[in-house]
Amino acid sequence: MKIRFLLAAPALLASAAVAAELPAGATPVLAAMRAELDHSLAALKAQPAPPYFLSYEITETRRTAVSSSFGALVASSEGTGRVLDIDLRVGSPALDNTHAIRGAGGFGGGGSGGASIAVDDAPEAIRATLWYQTDRRYKSAVEQLTRVKANVQVKIDEEDKSADFATEAAHSYAEKPLAYAVDRKKLEERVRRFTAPFAANPRIYSAQASISVGVETRWYVNSEGTLLQTSQPGCRISVTATTKADDGMDLPRFQTYFAFRPEQLPSDEVVLADVKKILADLDALRTAPLVDPYTGPAILSGRAAGVFFHEVFGHRIEGHRQKRAEEGQTFKKMLGQKLLPETFTVFCDPNVPRYGGTELGGHYLYDNQGVKAQRVPLIDAGVFTGFLMARIPIDGFPASNGHGRKATGASVVSRQSNLIVEVAKPVSHAALKAELLKLVAEQKKPYGLLFDDIEGGFALTGRSQPNAFNVQPILVYRVFPDGREELVRGADFIGTPLSAFSKIVAADDAPGIFNGVCGAESGWVPVSAISPALLLSQVEVQKKEKSQERLPLLAAPGGAQ
Repeated sequence: MKIRFLLAAPALLASAAVAAELPAGATPVLAAMRAELDHSLAALKAQPAPPYFLSYEITETRRTAVSSSFGALVASSEGTGRVLDIDLRVGSPALDNTHAIRGAGGFGGGGSGGASIAVDDAPEAIRATLWYQTDRRYKSAVEQLTRVKANVQVKIDEEDKSADFATEAAHSYAEKPLAYAVDRKKLEERVRRFTAPFAANPRIYSAQASISVGVETRWYVNSEGTLLQTSQPGCRISVTATTKADDGMDLPRFQTYFAFRPEQLPSDEVVLADVKKILADLDALRTAPLVDPYTGPAILSGRAAGVFFHEVFGHRIEGHRQKRAEEGQTFKKMLGQKLLPETFTVFCDPNVPRYGGTELGGHYLYDNQGVKAQRVPLIDAGVFTGFLMARIPIDGFPASNGHGRKATGASVVSRQSNLIVEVAKPVSHAALKAELLKLVAEQKKPYGLLFDDIEGGFALTGRSQPNAFNVQPILVYRVFPDGREELVRGADFIGTPLSAFSKIVAADDAPGIFNGVCGAESGWVPVSAISPALLLSQVEVQKKEKSQERLPLLAAPGGAQ
């Protein structure tokens, strides 16, 4: 049955008097959102299936971005945009329109897809968009609930019978939207300098640098009474260059930097020193020997270990994955069991803005469901203690712990924030290398491996494919029994989570930090991973994918030949 109910336009109804309820410092945007939320709930109350929950989130991004290649500017832009997301739920917290339809994959109609909304603080224009998009969202939600109920009737009983939604206490908080001013010409000059050195090397086939400076301001209201207004800056520098070995293998190098404000980004001298190292690394990688498939002991540097924990562990303890029938649910039944040596502690804490002086991209005050950020213990003295939770309950975990996250336009699920690994009894890096060489001798291996830097990784968490991970290193060394190190190329660190975790034996005393963005079903979100270097008694390495394209036939224009 096609539903044709349409909400009355907001101009025809008196707005609720909510000014006294708004937190100090609230802008007209938050006031307009609260007024329209009250209007929508009142108008929909008379419907056969009224919403039991409604939230509006408006995300404003103001950003300046510049990029260069080989010393020349290739893009320069600045702008402001706002996106509206709506979470409208019909049915009840026990069963609503967001319930997963088994056989179709994913979750139900929880995401709005996002809608552009006025960047002016114009209450009438904002409310008009809220009104129309709420009407569309309501119709879709009612239809989706019908599908959900039919699916429940024809499928077997679900293993996890917990509710679809958790109620939460209301929060009221408003911080002043941050001022935004940046000299774009100076950023353009900087980014040109970062890629100019690559132009002198004819074996560098691509070289890019970018600087992004911006502020994200978020307004959130919901039918529980939460009213939030937050504003967070974020700046990144990225430098990327690629060369190619004679056998066709593409060889990339990356360097990224994160800070909350432009003045906290590294100086030109620091970046250019890293550019010089990138050039030297790429020259060395071109002639480095290929590594063969290998099993044996290895050290992961702090940054590599951070990505390892993010992929191997972090994605598998996101709460919603314990509920989906399609997921592997690796750690679902392992609460209270020992996963790591008793010296290890692992937790996620979005409240931490910096670690050891380095600012963390996974920091925030409230998640995308209006829940206050919380520190979540995950492994305590080696024992697994809990999951990262959004407002999607699972057996034994009925409430959120502030990790409901998403990109604009996506449905919220549980995601990582700042994943931090700490060790009570670390050793020096020299001692860690000595332990590596001891394992090499005991296992009668010709060498061990050192994964020094990485470009990223991915994890497969579903049941329909091998429940595995792939951490993608870009600087790998063979460590021979005499301590000598040799750069190699073409290695991917692969494995399965339980096996890999069982091989961790020690850690050093110098944590490394990875600031990046993570992509999953709720879009790309900023994350951080902090870990000391790890010694694993056994890893597995496979050959990296290799291009079949020949080297360029033409000589590079200009530069050294």
